[in-house]
Amino acid sequence: MKGLIIFIIILPVLIFLIFRKRKPKADTSILPQNFRDLLNAHVAFYRQLNDADKLRFENRIKEFLSHVRIHAVHTEVDELDKLLLASSAIIPVFNFDWHYYNLTDVLIYAGTFNSEEFSVTAKERNVLGMVGSGAMQRMMILSKPALLQGFENENSVNNTGIHEFVHLLDNADGAADGIPEQLLNKQYTIPWIKYMNEEITKMKEGNSDINIYGVTSQAEFFAVASEYFFGAPELFQRNHPELFGLMEKIFHVQ
Repeated sequence: MKGLIIFIIILPVLIFLIFRKRKPKADTSILPQNFRDLLNAHVAFYRQLNDADKLRFENRIKEFLSHVRIHAVHTEVDELDKLLLASSAIIPVFNFDWHYYNLTDVLIYAGTFNSEEFSVTAKERNVLGMVGSGAMQRMMILSKPALLQGFENENSVNNTGIHEFVHLLDNADGAADGIPEQLLNKQYTIPWIKYMNEEITKMKEGNSDINIYGVTSQAEFFAVASEYFFGAPELFQRNHPELFGLMEKIFHVQ
C-alpha cells in the first residue's frame, strides 16, 4: 500500500520527465558545404575574425538556423539568404551569450511591403523590415533585396537585418525604447540617454551623418546607430566617440 502511494505521488513527475519538450540541439549539417566561402565573400565581420572566433561564429549560426524557421513569401530563399539572415542575428550578440527566445519565424518577402496589411502589392509599401507584435509576435519580416543590400558594401552604414535584430534585443526588457536595459549596466544608462537625445537633436538640425530615420523614436535611433556601429566602426568612432564608447559597452565589444 505504501509503495502504491509513493508511486501515485511520483507519477506526475515521471510523466513530465518522459514527455517534456527537449530543447533541440543545433544541427551540425544545416549549412551548405561551401558556407565558409560564402561567409568570407559576403560577411566582412566574419572575414575579419581569427580562426577560433570564426568557428564560434559558425556554431552560433548553426544554432540560430536550427531554431528559427524561415519562410519565403513570393520569392525564393537560397543558402546565401539564410547565411546572411543568421549573420544579421549573430553579429550584434557575438560578444555575449544571447539566444533569440523572442523569435520563432522569419518571413522573407520579395520586396518592400505595407506594414499594416503586410501586402507586397499595396500602393504604399515602403517597409524593408519589421518585428511583429500581437498576432505576429515572435515573427520578423524582411525584404530579401534589403537583406542582401546590407552586405553588399563592406563599409555600409545601413543593414536592415541587423536593424531588426537590434529591435529584438531592445525589446527583450519588455519595452522597445532604445534603452537595452538587459545589456547596458545601470551606471551607463543616463549617459546613453543623454548622448542619444543630443544626437537626435543634431540629426533634426541636419548636423549628423546618422540615418535620419533615427529621429522617429529612441528605439529607431538605437537600431540605425547599431547599423552604423557594426557596418563602419572606424568612421563611427571618429564621428561619434562618446556614442561609440557606450555602444562598445552595450554590445560587450572589447
